[in-house]
Amino acid sequence: MTEDLRPAVGVARRRFLTLTGAATAVAFGTNLPGTAVGVGVSGGLTSNPFTLGVASGDPLPDAVVIWTRLAPKPFEPLGGAPYKEVGVDWQVATDEGFHRIVRSGRATARPEFAHSVHVDVRGLQPGRHYWYRFRCDGYVSQTARTRTANAPGQRGGRLTLGVSSCQAWTDGYYTAQRHLASEDLDAVVFLGDYIYEFGIAANGGLRNVTDPVPSQFRTEADTLDRYRLQYALYKADPDLQAAHLHAPWITTWDDHEVQDNYAGEVSKTNAPIEDFLVRRANAYRAYWEHLPLRGPAPQGPNYMLYRRFDFGRLARLTVMDTRQYRSDQAAGDGWKADSEARRDPARSMAGRQQVKWALDGLNRSPAQWNILANQVILSRMDLDPTAGDLYNMDAWDGYGAEQKVLLDGLAVNRHRNPVVLTGDVHAGYAMDMKRNYADPSSQTFGVELVPTSFTSGGNGVPVSVNGQKFLDGNPHLKFVDERRGYSVLRFDEKELRVDNKVVPYIDRPGAPISTVRSFVVEAGNPGLNTVGQEVTVR
Repeated sequence: MTEDLRPAVGVARRRFLTLTGAATAVAFGTNLPGTAVGVGVSGGLTSNPFTLGVASGDPLPDAVVIWTRLAPKPFEPLGGAPYKEVGVDWQVATDEGFHRIVRSGRATARPEFAHSVHVDVRGLQPGRHYWYRFRCDGYVSQTARTRTANAPGQRGGRLTLGVSSCQAWTDGYYTAQRHLASEDLDAVVFLGDYIYEFGIAANGGLRNVTDPVPSQFRTEADTLDRYRLQYALYKADPDLQAAHLHAPWITTWDDHEVQDNYAGEVSKTNAPIEDFLVRRANAYRAYWEHLPLRGPAPQGPNYMLYRRFDFGRLARLTVMDTRQYRSDQAAGDGWKADSEARRDPARSMAGRQQVKWALDGLNRSPAQWNILANQVILSRMDLDPTAGDLYNMDAWDGYGAEQKVLLDGLAVNRHRNPVVLTGDVHAGYAMDMKRNYADPSSQTFGVELVPTSFTSGGNGVPVSVNGQKFLDGNPHLKFVDERRGYSVLRFDEKELRVDNKVVPYIDRPGAPISTVRSFVVEAGNPGLNTVGQEVTVR
């Protein structure tokens, strides 16, 4: 199959399912029509190899990527699978019972890629649901549902996205992911920190598990085997698997997929660049192996992750990478006062090429709504309202010159209804984007939405002391909630509705979900309009 590395397009919906080199491209299975799952090349597997679930992602109008990884014993080396190639059969159907199979074929699960399988299923119809499954050595995966994107040029319709980030396994249970699986979504947008690299205590941290976490998890992830082990722990969680089963995911990474607050080739611990790039290659390889991404595996420490998705003429989603190309944080990182280093035009956050690509796509966009999926806060944020400006050196504020280029580019496209989606901060924020953040009366040209984290930060509180400081010092900030959850965004031609949803606790399972604040953004009239403060619990 020929790989399509063009900027992509996306959409999807619902259902449920119950861990060891540099890289070359994986050969995906050929799309062959069929009516039955064939017998795969025997892998000698004697127990269920689909312990890490299945997933879909990066949908196009005529295609979607489907994923699984063979791991009968997920916490053993190579997931307990033998070191040999294994054939894996797959099917895609228009019905859940697989009476109408429209595509099927055989993929090869290779040991050098941890027996992960990425199938770029082509020849599908736009804007419709499909079901898919895998089979190997007589074992059949659970059935999952996905959806292709709307046809190019299609006007009207609706788009519903679930959005969140930051799912530290040790910070609590994946209750929010379980609730996400019951939402009526077209796609999930995940904004980074799919795993955290830290070692894990026997009790699982805030999960306080009764069955001890195996001893191989005590060390921090830095080798390929260790990163694979971390992904296996996360992906073995049934609630995370459920969230993947209900809709295709469109993902980007932040820092913890490699190392906390790394910047391009610079590690947090100032390790030699040559050594850190080996670690980065390991991390990028494991990331690709465990997510439904189109295209070949990373080439050593580099991977082209930024890409674009169109939902007909209703919305364009631009997915950015603000880690791989960035300069080291100014002033030693952290919250710091203004400085020449912060504003140095030679310092990069996303890189000149990526910023130009993003703005060129915006300038040419035919879409009513233009969405930028981004890891760290783009708008200005002042931590201390009384003692002068304090900026976060790890956010766009720490890269002032490139920040200004991007903000100015969004501002001149005010009529294209820019919406920025952001992760990282483990809190839900909503803010107006302003021509001059020092002047509350200046023109609003778009909105920045920060859905809260899935788990990172633990139970959280509605508004912390620092959260109140942000509200007091940043008039453009309209909402703060520091509990766990996600946001649901509903787009149509006239408006965007944002429902911010949280759970009251994650240190134990079973929490209900509540809609704590909703906003509407009118097309052609940028800015947040509050829609009550209703609380809907289920």
